[in-house]
Amino acid sequence: MSRGALRFCCAAPILVGIVFLTAVIVVSQAGLGIGVELVTIGTYISELVPKHIRGRAFACEQAVGFMAVPVVAFLAWLLVPRAPLGLDGWRWVVLIGAHGALFVWWIRRNLPESPRWLAQQGRVDEADRVMRALEAKVEAEYGKPLPPAAPPVPVPPSGRFSDMWVPPYRSRTLMLSIFNIFQTVGFYGFANWVPTLLIKQGITVTTSLAYSSVIALAAPVGPIIGLFIADKYERKSVIVAMAALIIVCGLWFSQTTAAALLICLGVGLTLGSNIMSYSYHAYQAELFPTSIRARAVGFVYSWSRFSAIFTAFFIASVLNYFGSTGVFVFIAGAMAIVMLVIGVMGPRTRGVALEEISH
Repeated sequence: MSRGALRFCCAAPILVGIVFLTAVIVVSQAGLGIGVELVTIGTYISELVPKHIRGRAFACEQAVGFMAVPVVAFLAWLLVPRAPLGLDGWRWVVLIGAHGALFVWWIRRNLPESPRWLAQQGRVDEADRVMRALEAKVEAEYGKPLPPAAPPVPVPPSGRFSDMWVPPYRSRTLMLSIFNIFQTVGFYGFANWVPTLLIKQGITVTTSLAYSSVIALAAPVGPIIGLFIADKYERKSVIVAMAALIIVCGLWFSQTTAAALLICLGVGLTLGSNIMSYSYHAYQAELFPTSIRARAVGFVYSWSRFSAIFTAFFIASVLNYFGSTGVFVFIAGAMAIVMLVIGVMGPRTRGVALEEISH
């Protein structure tokens, strides 16, 4: 063996290790960034919008976010089999998605800080300036004076992690932690496994991908529906109802091979998951005071990320031994726990000020 070849053989494992480590770091950073975004966005929206449109605000935010699902599906279909300008298609998909962050950064430059957070930090004058600016804009849009402000509420000091474990927040923390563990099973158990589950139903690979694309088009429709219903019904009631819809559609999905019915049931599962998504993102941000809101939402939501790590392995194992019927029985069991924990332990929040919910 030549000296150059020997050097390459010795260096190859190191190079592979460096590439792998770099990929892990990049993916981890992206995951950390998105994870922090999800927590911060929910906290920010809940603190900034009026109580009578909180649900619709979350529905609007998620409708825009879920628009990316069919767009990415289309980009993947268009680019992945090709290599424009000599660059692999999948890299183009990633690059296009990453450049979206630049537009988000530009949009956010003029966003006001949360007045509730400013007041909680003792920056009362800044909070007052933000509120006055918001009120002036609303008055200009509506062309009439705003109604009288609600009585002032004492601002609590900065919260600590231990504050999540005293009444009434202890039961809410436990409820949402359990909820997030099991809602992930329903959400990702279907969304990430649609093509495989369709193949198990006897659909060919090519046809299953076409069906999956049609089902993906329904992703933003759930939150769009929320623009009309989000503040008409209690958040907890919507979560329980959508969990029930996922159970019905999922078990039915596992028992049919008719193409049109499979697509309809897949759309029903997607709508149920995404309506539940905007509802619980709004709900968990409402249940804690400003002093611990972001910290508490981050803690309870982190359980959904832990659950997502293991859900794929559980689904794969169940699918291997029990087929698609077993998968949907597994999902139905998880959704039954969601219905029980939210239905029994969840307080009502619709149209209630955050300060009232906190107390």
